[in-house]
Amino acid sequence: MAEPTGTDAGDAFGSGRMDAVLADVMTGTGASIGMVYLRVPGDRMLRLALVSGVSQAIAAPWVRIPVDAPIPVADAMRDGRLVWLGGRQEIAHRYPRLGIVLPYDFMLAAAPIADAATTWGGFVLLWPVWHAPHLDERERAMLDGYCRRAAEAFRRAADQGLALDPAEPRVVHASRPSEEDPAVAVAAVDFAERLPVGCCGLDLDGRITFINTAAAELVDAGAALLLGRRPWEVLLWLNDPVFEDRYRAAVVTRRPTSFTVRRRPDQSLLFVLYPDDTGISLHITPVPGPTATDAAGAEASVRTEATAGAAEGAAREAAAAAGAATEAPRYAEPIGAAAVYQLMNLAAALAEAAGVQDVVELVADQIVPAFGPQGLVLMSADEGRLRIIGHRGYDREFIDRFDGTPLTADVADAQVLATGLAEFVPTPDDLFRAHPHAPRYEGRNAWAFLPLIASGRPVGSLILSYDRPRPFPAAERALLTSLAGLIAQALARARLYDAKHSLAHSLQTSLLPHSLLPLPGVSVAARYLPAGHGMDVGGDFYDLIQAAPAAVIAVIGDVQGHDSNAAALMGQVRTAVHAHATAGASPGDILARTNRLLKDLDPDRFTSCLIAELDLAHHRLRLATAGHPPPLLRRPDGRTQLMDVPPGLLLGIAPEVEYVTTEVPWEPGSVLALYTDGLVERPGLDIGTTTAELAERFSRSRTDDLEALADGLTRHVEDAAHRTDDVALLLLRRRP
Repeated sequence: MAEPTGTDAGDAFGSGRMDAVLADVMTGTGASIGMVYLRVPGDRMLRLALVSGVSQAIAAPWVRIPVDAPIPVADAMRDGRLVWLGGRQEIAHRYPRLGIVLPYDFMLAAAPIADAATTWGGFVLLWPVWHAPHLDERERAMLDGYCRRAAEAFRRAADQGLALDPAEPRVVHASRPSEEDPAVAVAAVDFAERLPVGCCGLDLDGRITFINTAAAELVDAGAALLLGRRPWEVLLWLNDPVFEDRYRAAVVTRRPTSFTVRRRPDQSLLFVLYPDDTGISLHITPVPGPTATDAAGAEASVRTEATAGAAEGAAREAAAAAGAATEAPRYAEPIGAAAVYQLMNLAAALAEAAGVQDVVELVADQIVPAFGPQGLVLMSADEGRLRIIGHRGYDREFIDRFDGTPLTADVADAQVLATGLAEFVPTPDDLFRAHPHAPRYEGRNAWAFLPLIASGRPVGSLILSYDRPRPFPAAERALLTSLAGLIAQALARARLYDAKHSLAHSLQTSLLPHSLLPLPGVSVAARYLPAGHGMDVGGDFYDLIQAAPAAVIAVIGDVQGHDSNAAALMGQVRTAVHAHATAGASPGDILARTNRLLKDLDPDRFTSCLIAELDLAHHRLRLATAGHPPPLLRRPDGRTQLMDVPPGLLLGIAPEVEYVTTEVPWEPGSVLALYTDGLVERPGLDIGTTTAELAERFSRSRTDDLEALADGLTRHVEDAAHRTDDVALLLLRRRP
């Protein structure tokens, strides 16, 4: 098997070494489809770098995936584990968006490409359903091995300063024999020509690579017209979502599929598709049918078979019951199956988007690969102007020239917002006649200007541009208009979310300490990281209070919830703790008095809190906790202990609660770590295990620089997409 032996990822992609890795892991595990995703440093998106066994058109909805999206590869990378899906039912239950776009039966595994410090990307592999219900030990070991080796290659690339930034996904084709006998190829063509039935070859992209004379006669079109084209795009009577859907099903499931379509009033054609890793063999046979009168109102017959034998059986059944076939639709411009699935995928994704930036990234990253335009500009109506909030396929200089266009300007993007009617421009001549002064980006020859209107209110505009003239048939206009409506509603919701989020964030920021109290003989460092992308602001807090000339109170806590109410309650708790601490109360008494105040306020939510009194005169720590994660104490020799502080009830549950104060020595050189649960909670892992891992990292780090230590302890949660909760950390070191 090939290994990722290249010295860098750029060389690995450029020379094909990573292609060999993907091909080998697919061969070794028997996977029919494989993908490699990369996480570009500083970007919140996963990018599809390599794909094999399926066309780019089918993979288009997942070319770029937000790192926090509910998609198997994103979950595998976020949780650092293999994700296995055993079939269509499990996919629909756990990942409904995936089930919407690929409503077929297959098995899937997603695995992270990671080393001890960094998650670089992930593998995605698909199998037909005849694979065993789970990966066996050999397959798992092979997948793990290739994930490790790929991570090593990416690590070497990063160490050399090379960018891991795949511009576009590349298709890795299945290997063929290095030397093909021309005589065998000629014999195969002669064999196909002698057959009295239609034979046709499609590549994985659905394009015709071969068609025999019988097939060309049955579909009534010459080979020259058909070769290199997709059948449903060139034959109007096949331009129905059924054909494209059966092709997609065959490619994804690697199972034969079939359907019957009325070609003429007196004839139906049965199409049977036999897929493998290199393409599809299409078998076309005539099926005698009733007259047009007898066929009126009949439904199309579409079947998916598990085996080739079953598909042949379906052919015989269709011949015997040809009356079930219906004449192909008369309209010449239906919406394709891929477009319908992609529209449903985008609708589901937009429903999950929280802020404006979420919507912008989804629109920009989904529409261009999935719906065919070469350029996109998304604009938001703001204070009488159109502000460009996202774009693809244009350079920055061109975009900057038109940012801030007045809503009253005589330009298409503003006019469609004023009229509420989309404008479709098929050619450059049409653009010049309608808008003589409109700017034209080089290489663009058709445009769609779409108003974004939600609940009757203008939200913005969307411009799509194409490299070739485009007629924009009615079906496509309806699709793009529906697309604009979905985007407008999502953008309107996102604006409200951002306004609420900004208010809560401002409230919380104003309530946290702007700077920490300078303490003689004590070094201090603190970190606060808000919850991940798409979450509201929470109630984690910390503080340092000078209680006496030689005593300091350190406080850390976590208010239940992620909203402005949590932030407001956090401010009340912090104020109460401050008042009782400066009055000379012990840590246990501070918690008891604060708890009684919260019960009087009746906030309908609970708060965890830990109080640590730093008694510099007596070289001791006094601690009390109200249901908060236990602190860590690293002694001068590096030994680290999880401190045994008697757990008290959360604040706000019962009015009369006693909190025990625990006293321990505080040696010079010792470091105390107070933290909230966001630092140690990870999906699927026991909090005891993750707390022990934190203690181990704390123990290994012997640095006296608390700022560097704080960075090290929070590095695994620095990525906002990997945080499901707020994180607060307070480090205190008694200087020798």
